[in-house]
Amino acid sequence: MQHLIRLDNYTKEDVFEIFRIADEVKEGKYGNFLAGKTVLLFFPNSSIRTRVAFEKGVHMLGGETILFPPDALDKREKMEDVVKYLNNWVDVAVIRHKDIGVLEEIATYAAFPVINALTDVNHPCEIISDLYAFSKVRNHFCNDRFLFVGAKGNVGETWQEAARVMGFELRQCCPKGYEIEGVEVIRDLREAVKGTDIVCTDSLTHGELHAFKNYQVTMEIMNLANGGAMFNPCPPFYRGEEVAEDVINSPYFVGYEFKGHLLEVHQAILIFSLLH
Repeated sequence: MQHLIRLDNYTKEDVFEIFRIADEVKEGKYGNFLAGKTVLLFFPNSSIRTRVAFEKGVHMLGGETILFPPDALDKREKMEDVVKYLNNWVDVAVIRHKDIGVLEEIATYAAFPVINALTDVNHPCEIISDLYAFSKVRNHFCNDRFLFVGAKGNVGETWQEAARVMGFELRQCCPKGYEIEGVEVIRDLREAVKGTDIVCTDSLTHGELHAFKNYQVTMEIMNLANGGAMFNPCPPFYRGEEVAEDVINSPYFVGYEFKGHLLEVHQAILIFSLLH
């Protein structure tokens, strides 16, 4: 049994094993792997992509799901007592909750794997799926140069976790005050994108829009990147804010196709977590 709280809980070899399992899932190898098993899901009503991929993935593997809102975990009862009861019946828990400390506390007492489906500080399943997608279209994606255009937050910090684990070069482009600690920052977007293979973004809050008014990824910007460059936004993205409409409609954009891999990667993460 292995928890996934942060992407850098994994080694590079672990990530590639998840890729291998995802390939085998698509081949039908694990068709009944979760038969007789119960997966608890904690998702807010607003969750769409991650919840659909996990819930569908569990059912395709023969398991059953029980869904709760995340605030079901915010109760007076000690988490130790909640989890020790759940140990009687639960095989995996997939949790989306603002506070990563809640997931860490659950994992302390759980006899089942705890999988982080998003917190305020990271989003590991999403980025592992993106890495898998890159592995399908780039011969050596770990040698690519990644640029994150956006503010410090759960998506940017998970790209930092991924860079540590996989060994690729990651830089950030942002105005002052939005830096991810430990990541090289280039202020000028035109300079930052030169020599870049992969451009990633995160959506901006209303409070960040003004500060990032000169950081929109446009066709002009993408044309300065390396040949064959890709634009990979983390959804939800907002046309006309962090990215221009024309980029979404261009060959640079890989978002829809890439997110199609969420299903088999989420299944692979479930399988990996139970096998290790």
